[in-house]
Amino acid sequence: MVLKKLRECLDSHDVKYTIVSHSPAFTAQEIAATAHISGREVAKTVIVNTESRKMMVVLPASHMIDFRLLSEGLGTKKTVLATEAEFKDLFEDCEVGAMPPFGTLFGMEVIVSKALSEDKEIAFNAGTHRELVMMNYPDFERLVHPKILNFTVPKRTHGVPETREFEY
Repeated sequence: MVLKKLRECLDSHDVKYTIVSHSPAFTAQEIAATAHISGREVAKTVIVNTESRKMMVVLPASHMIDFRLLSEGLGTKKTVLATEAEFKDLFEDCEVGAMPPFGTLFGMEVIVSKALSEDKEIAFNAGTHRELVMMNYPDFERLVHPKILNFTVPKRTHGVPETREFEY
């Protein structure tokens, strides 16, 4: 399973981390509530398509993607959310939607929200909807080498979301 590969990667780089088991949760906000962690520190990993490739995009659970900002930051004309059918085979060892943000394990480029990069810690799915990895953000950045862009906005708590907003 992917958790074994992830542990091997973290252990081989002397990274301190914690594995948290929790009841099944399928959205990043549910995971945050179940694990009693701030939604700002729980990272959700989504896959996007550009004209030329798929990318792993990582952002705080408390935020949503502004696709206009993401496209501008990537220098692409069109960036859209990939469907599960388009990416599920890329993550065979993971439950759909529970892939960890370690693009290095999957041969994918990783884009991280500037908002997430400002946190001391990061927590993310470990390949299942029942396990979470918690670690220091600087260690994550050192291992993954993500491109950091400003492409998220805080989730709106009321009103109708605009079409450019994305909720995972």
